[in-house]
Amino acid sequence: MPRQVDHEGRRRLIAEAVCRLADESGLEGVTLRDVAARAQVSMGAVQRCFRTKDEMLVFALGYVGERIAERVRASLVRSPAQSAGTALGHAATEVALLREEHRAEARVWLAFVAQAVVSEPLAAMLKVNYAALQESFTQLIAEAAEDAGRAAPLDPRREARALLALADGLTAHVLIGHLTPRQAQDVLHGQLAGLWTRSG
Repeated sequence: MPRQVDHEGRRRLIAEAVCRLADESGLEGVTLRDVAARAQVSMGAVQRCFRTKDEMLVFALGYVGERIAERVRASLVRSPAQSAGTALGHAATEVALLREEHRAEARVWLAFVAQAVVSEPLAAMLKVNYAALQESFTQLIAEAAEDAGRAAPLDPRREARALLALADGLTAHVLIGHLTPRQAQDVLHGQLAGLWTRSG
């Protein structure tokens, strides 16, 4: 097997180990030694893949973000019968990580968000991820308004920003048990319905 392929495979293996540790107890106390043990590789193998802990965490965050982004992209591949508004609802639901099968991923995502408060490299990665999602939401809001024969909202970008923030907040509310997934979905649907009311 070519060395580069093996190297990338090992980086993904290590990222998965980081995610499992983050799911269990957050990222604050995660060490390279913990990750090596969980990935069942040597400390040297981890250090050959990542020069620093920050570099390892940034890669792991990108790994999680790409999985979420891939599902969002899949939800945006619309059939002719699917409206932009429906696609926007599906995409926002994916970002909110409300499904039971995504609960562990939601815990990991919030662990990274919490750590990003004190880690500039992680914050920078999150800003890139959020900017891309916001751009997708902005475009879909404008398209959905056009599909419905309405004028676009005064500021589609502002509406996209609000929707993205709401989806992210709902992730936390469901994880701590303040809202059930169904209640969170109702909140999300209400925001989308209000969006079209405001665009009229």
